[in-house]
Amino acid sequence: MTYTARDEWEQHYGEGKGWRRLGKREQDLLAEHVPVPEGGGRALDVGCGTGELAAHLADVGYAVDAVDFTDSATARAREEHAGIEGVRWLQLDIERDDPAPLHAEGYDLITMRLAYPFMSDRGRIVHGLGERLRDGGALVVITPTVENTPAERRGIALDEDELTLLGAGWESVERLDADGLALLVLRGPCHLDTRAVEKRPTTSHALTGALAVVTDDAGRILLGRSRLGMLELPGGKTTGPEGFAAAAVRELAEETGLVADASDAHVMTMLVDDSHGSPRLTAVVRITTWTGTLTNAEADKFDRWEFFDLHALACVGDVFVPAALAIDSVWPGVIPDLPPVVSYPLAAGRPPVPGEPGEAVRLRQAMAQTVIDGGWAPSEPVRDALRTVARHRFAPETNLAAAYDGGDRAVITRRDETGTAISSMSAAWLQADMIESLCLGPGSIMFEAGSGGYNAELIAHAAGPDGRVVTVDIDPWVVRRARAFLTEAGSGRVTAVEADAALGAPAHLVPRGGFDGSVITYNCWDISPAWREQLAAGGRLVVPLEMGGYTRAIAFERRGEVLHARRFTHCGFVRDQGQQARPAAVAPLLDGMLTLRFDDGPDADTSGLEEALRGRRHEVATGVTMGAANSYFGSLQLYTATTQSGFCRLAVHQEPAEAVTAIAKGRDAPAILGKASLAYLIHVQTKDGDSPQGKEWEWVVHAFGEQGPELAERLVATVRAWNRHIRADDNDQHADPALTVHPAGTPDDALPAGDVLDKEHCRLVFRWPGRDVVLAGPVEQPEADVVAEGV
Repeated sequence: MTYTARDEWEQHYGEGKGWRRLGKREQDLLAEHVPVPEGGGRALDVGCGTGELAAHLADVGYAVDAVDFTDSATARAREEHAGIEGVRWLQLDIERDDPAPLHAEGYDLITMRLAYPFMSDRGRIVHGLGERLRDGGALVVITPTVENTPAERRGIALDEDELTLLGAGWESVERLDADGLALLVLRGPCHLDTRAVEKRPTTSHALTGALAVVTDDAGRILLGRSRLGMLELPGGKTTGPEGFAAAAVRELAEETGLVADASDAHVMTMLVDDSHGSPRLTAVVRITTWTGTLTNAEADKFDRWEFFDLHALACVGDVFVPAALAIDSVWPGVIPDLPPVVSYPLAAGRPPVPGEPGEAVRLRQAMAQTVIDGGWAPSEPVRDALRTVARHRFAPETNLAAAYDGGDRAVITRRDETGTAISSMSAAWLQADMIESLCLGPGSIMFEAGSGGYNAELIAHAAGPDGRVVTVDIDPWVVRRARAFLTEAGSGRVTAVEADAALGAPAHLVPRGGFDGSVITYNCWDISPAWREQLAAGGRLVVPLEMGGYTRAIAFERRGEVLHARRFTHCGFVRDQGQQARPAAVAPLLDGMLTLRFDDGPDADTSGLEEALRGRRHEVATGVTMGAANSYFGSLQLYTATTQSGFCRLAVHQEPAEAVTAIAKGRDAPAILGKASLAYLIHVQTKDGDSPQGKEWEWVVHAFGEQGPELAERLVATVRAWNRHIRADDNDQHADPALTVHPAGTPDDALPAGDVLDKEHCRLVFRWPGRDVVLAGPVEQPEADVVAEGV
């Protein structure tokens, strides 16, 4: 009995048939090797059939989710075990359905009894189930083996090779005998580091072949487990004058039974690498449409073919080098640590390739709703873009739950050699907020600095069918990746360009009159003149601008040569890598235990400051307090940075410095610098409570050096002015300054009144509420002034 179709299984259970009964030996082995955790545990029984194992697990103390893809099986299970408590009977196809009904917090035990041989995508399913195990949990597979199964029924059994593959990647594998059945207890994450490996050396002087890249209706990639113990793509050598597309289509049919038309086979890239000293030319052929039933037509070469999730390709074990390189040409980044290759992308002109699991649709709608409920997407075009554009297809190395996280999570897509993130897909709420700030209209033509694909596609979708986006990035890898993903899952209305985005878009891509809007997706110390010059009159520029080291995504509107701020959003992005990149000046103190960071302007004179830090610490309370509900003080940081001369940030890097400064290791504080003197701002808890509502903190200024008391009073006055004029009970309602940005070189008398912050290419003028009010004078030092000794 080797059923493959759902209706065969429905008939099987509908006719009252079943399986081998659960034996006493199986029960004893389960009790010995996967006992119920203290306090109870949660189990998942996959392919539960009529529910005998699920009922047993419930009897011994597990709360059980029992799933089967046939209605007749689950109906019989409910009827035959009606008196059993603690079991949820779920009709669910574990291979194809959205796993939303499964327990979100995972399982202590997952069982699969007499079901594994019937799975098509065995590797994918086992990997996915392993991801659902709690710490210390186990996956138990109970299965017939070939050696104990009659020849006519070996289709339901596993041979030794399959049993070995089943255990690959697990930290521990116990194989036990259960009256002729193999009972495998698998523990630890099901991860096997991916390696690109070669086959034996060839005798040819050169190798030429084609590989077919095929995905199913869920976007999973087809790979074969070869007899050489590695994963491969369908494909092989060309024959005679045969073209690469024709060869890929032929090999696909010969190896897997799937049929494709040559018109649906697109040669994307030519790869040139080395195989044991022989040059190798590989054509990567993307097949967009196919028909047929997946079979293992060349059993002498392959153990099986199955579809794999892209995000799992980093932990699938050995992959044949050309296959790994071909996959990377379609989805850059999904397989790490690849050997060198020369790639020649071709203008294939192929259409986007559809395909996503139902789980992605559900998670995308949930993410969109979270963003909408947070108030970040008030307009319908942006809401529709969030609901429609497949975010996970622009981060294929990430699992669906991470890709569609509706909170503050950004997906890191590239790091430098130090591990610092240099490219990412920002949190969905922030992307929505910045797009809303652009005030898009139908047919808008937009510029984006910093590519990744998804954000540009969101903009294109929100701008409608006549909209267009030009996205520019300095990193060739990022641009290659964006182009690949936009081809796979985009609308065709985004153009990705490799260039320094600080120089703007190439002239031939700038619309007459300028872009309707521009968005910058990395932290900028300065505003490029090109961004203003390429912006249409009245257009919006949204840029994450650093001011004193604090970043806000500011929406500017162009009026002549001046940019007027219309909206501020607290945010953080990866740093600029182009010619505008500007590392902050840093001055180490106390043998590097502390540093002063000067984000704007040159580093100041710190002579005599170390001696001051070894002296007495002066402390002044501001009288300004905050509770847990209104603890956000980003507006205070920015207010201080843009209104106080000598502003810098004091950072603590080693624990001994905590005693000196009362700043925790790894944290920093806004500060102002004087002659051999320093004052900085911290908050101190003044009231504790059993709940967050009962807790309270007060802003306190610490100072060192002869000018310390004077600097402290400046900071105290600043905090009190902020409290009177800027602060609001609702953290989202803190007052923003009126901010204008003027070209560098604008004379002082041509600037409006306000606090001026100079950058290389522009001059920023801040007009904060209340700054026309005279600040309070120096506060007299209280008699009980607190003094601490430095070290």
